[in-house]
Order: sequence, then C-alpha cells, then structure tokens
Amino acid sequence: MLDNAIRSNRLPAAPGVGYKPQHFQQILDHAHPVAWLEIHAENYMGDGGRPLAQLRHLSEQFPISVHGVGLSIGGETPLDPDHLARLKHLVGWLNPASFSEHLAWSTHDSHFLNDLLPLPYTDATLDRVCQHIDQVQEVIGRQMLLENPSSYLAFEESTWSEPDFLREIARLTGCGLLLDVNNVFVSATNLDFSPQGYIDAYPLDKVGEIHLGGHDEDEDDHGRPLLIDSHGREVVDPVWTLLDYALDQSGPKPILIEWDTDVPDWPVLRAEADRAQAALDRVPA
Repeated sequence: MLDNAIRSNRLPAAPGVGYKPQHFQQILDHAHPVAWLEIHAENYMGDGGRPLAQLRHLSEQFPISVHGVGLSIGGETPLDPDHLARLKHLVGWLNPASFSEHLAWSTHDSHFLNDLLPLPYTDATLDRVCQHIDQVQEVIGRQMLLENPSSYLAFEESTWSEPDFLREIARLTGCGLLLDVNNVFVSATNLDFSPQGYIDAYPLDKVGEIHLGGHDEDEDDHGRPLLIDSHGREVVDPVWTLLDYALDQSGPKPILIEWDTDVPDWPVLRAEADRAQAALDRVPA
C-alpha cells in the first residue's frame, strides 16, 4: 500500500503531447495550447547527451509526465532491479509531475518482447500486479498511474471485469489510474462490448491522466473489424465522442495526445491538442 509520505504530483487539466526531439524548438516557440509533455522513460535512462540536455531545458518550462513501457508490471517474474534503479535515477533528477505504466507484461525469463501483452484478470494476477506496483512506488517514492490496455482477445479464466480489476488494484496499492480512451474504443470494437458501459463502470475518481491516440483498421480471419492501437495517425471522431462522454462524468483531466509512429509536423500535432482543449472547454470545472 502507498505510504502517506510518498508524493503525488499532478498535471494540469490541459492538453499535453508526447515529446519528440524534432519538435523541440517549435514547442519552445509555439506551444499553446500544449501545457505539458510526456516522455517514455526508457528513452532517457542514459547518463548524458543532447536528449537529456533538451529534456532538462523543457522540464524548466513544462510539467513532465514519464510513461514507462518496459517494467512488465504484469509479468510472472520479479521486476528487473537494474531497470528499477535506472527509473529511480530518472525520476529523482527530473521530478516529473506524473509517472505511469501499463497493465500488461512484456518480459519472459531474460527476453524482452516488443509488445505489451494482456493478462487474465484473476486473483493470482491481482496479487502479482499489486506486489509489483507496491515495489515500484516504494522505489521511486511517489504514486504511479496504471493504464488500461488495448485488447485483442479475452481470457476464459478471467473472473474480474477490467474496470473492477483496476479499481481493486487502485484500492489495494494506492496507485492512480490512467484512462486511455482510444484503448477503450479499440477493445470495445475488438471484443464487442459497449465503450460507454466500460466508462460507466470505470473508477473515474482515480484517474490522474487521460490518453488519446490513433489506431489502424483491419479485419480478423472472419472478416470482423479489428482495430490496432498504433499511435500512428490522428484521433478518430468516435474516440473524441467517447472522450466527451468520459469528461462529462469525470470533469476536466490532463489529456495527452499520443503520436509515436509516422510522427507529423508540429502544426498537425498542435491541432490535435487544440481539439483536446476544445473538449475541456465544454466541461464545467
């Protein structure tokens, strides 16, 4: 369980974007309405160089959210102590406003996999995930946020719904949650459930950050729609509509635009942030 002495910083209820080095100068010159930036932890665990120098400069002007992709919170093996040590060092000098990771696993024995893989929602998985989150929060000395995954299959052995599973993790560990609205839409389409019903069941009071991203459209072997969480294009209209639905219930939240592949020029990314600001403007504070 999260110790009361562990800090819980907060991001502003405003648009943020995933930082890409090619946008460095344009962010400094033309950031509005972008009010904060996200980085992937694993890209900044080195000892020096231009990327860290740029990040230090940006951190003096913008709140920074650190998003991990390599801890393998749901993995069956213990968390990698070297990875944790590097994360602790990064969080220590950067002092970010937020740190988050995924409800997923990405390691097997000594092998690191390129995908964030899903988990069965069982009591055994719950215990393991909570132990790992407790360990992370103790090491970095602050609350972490846990992100809902994008799903392409469901496990027959699952005994918890995903919203209830995340709610229980937050209750047992004191962690917060990161609501990825695009992931909800992708999972709902792939697994044939109501995305609005998912939002209704989600513990929105635990949400410290919302993510939006683009997805690709495909078909499964039976010709049914299959959405892939690619972060390689603009956010589609139905996801913006689902964001409005979530914000109506949660109130204003920090909203991140994720665009990690085929990264566009800065004006395109900033236009997505403008749309996020418009969604926030429609919600009473």
